[in-house]
Amino acid sequence: MSEKPENAPEHCPGTESEDAGKSSACQGCPNQNICSSAKPKGPDPDLAVIQERLSSVKHKILVLSGKGGVGKSTVTSMLARGLALDDNLQVGILDVDICGPSIPRVMGLEGEQVHQSGSGWSPVYVEDNLGVMSAGFLLSSPDDAIIWRGPKKNGLIKQFLRDVDWEDTNYLVIDTPPGTSDEHLSVVQYLQNAVIDGAVIVTTPQEVSLMDVRKEINFCKKVKLPIIGVIENMSGFICPSCKNESQIFPPTTGGAEKMAEDMKVPFLGKLPLDPRIGKCCDEGTSFFEEFPDSPAVTSYQQIIKGIRRYCNEDDHMDTS
Repeated sequence: MSEKPENAPEHCPGTESEDAGKSSACQGCPNQNICSSAKPKGPDPDLAVIQERLSSVKHKILVLSGKGGVGKSTVTSMLARGLALDDNLQVGILDVDICGPSIPRVMGLEGEQVHQSGSGWSPVYVEDNLGVMSAGFLLSSPDDAIIWRGPKKNGLIKQFLRDVDWEDTNYLVIDTPPGTSDEHLSVVQYLQNAVIDGAVIVTTPQEVSLMDVRKEINFCKKVKLPIIGVIENMSGFICPSCKNESQIFPPTTGGAEKMAEDMKVPFLGKLPLDPRIGKCCDEGTSFFEEFPDSPAVTSYQQIIKGIRRYCNEDDHMDTS
């Protein structure tokens, strides 16, 4: 029987098939070149290099969303900033949303560049304990478009994982593009030996978002990626003046909490819609420091507690 690499595309023909590396299902797969050669060379040798490089990173968390526009990158930045409020933690953000790298803007790092040292690429630091790496640092202008096919994007993701020197890091939060595409398969496959703690999945309350998140959850189950939990973002609007809450996106089918219950995955919590979060992201400032009394800060703190509790457990929850 023809073997399939772990985390291969759904319709992978298998490494021993005559179509290995040549079928339409092989497009964008990190192993395509290896499989298409006359004599397969075995596993990607860079996997061991990545494993060694990330051995000093204690926890690796993917942030996923089924649909764009649900605030995934904002949540990524807020989770990282919230974790970094603990001076005892070293935190990193890896932005692998190659075609839409917004992390440099929301972290106040636009115009920064990547520096190389003898130990590899150095992250750009927001605080002494919060570093960032993004494709946005490689652009001459934030308005430049990255027009790349899958293999080239996968190559940059591998380079980020293989060459960035995170030193001793407690939490590496990885911001991914929306959906279930090449980038997600590549990250999961490249990190298969480095151990991913799991995925945090971001959605909004309405069904048009939840229907895509269900696909994201099924993706995680198929590639055996643990699910730390689901976050419902933009869950009600908090008026900055009177603190009253209004439902901007009504949860017509029960919202993310009911969906998580139905699909038997953890629910981390709800994040209210506070327009000042958007303002802070545009300005690259910390919402936690600017508006510490916001109900959104309390919600983020509770979610971060849940993530830290999960990551410190020895036995992770089974997503099968």
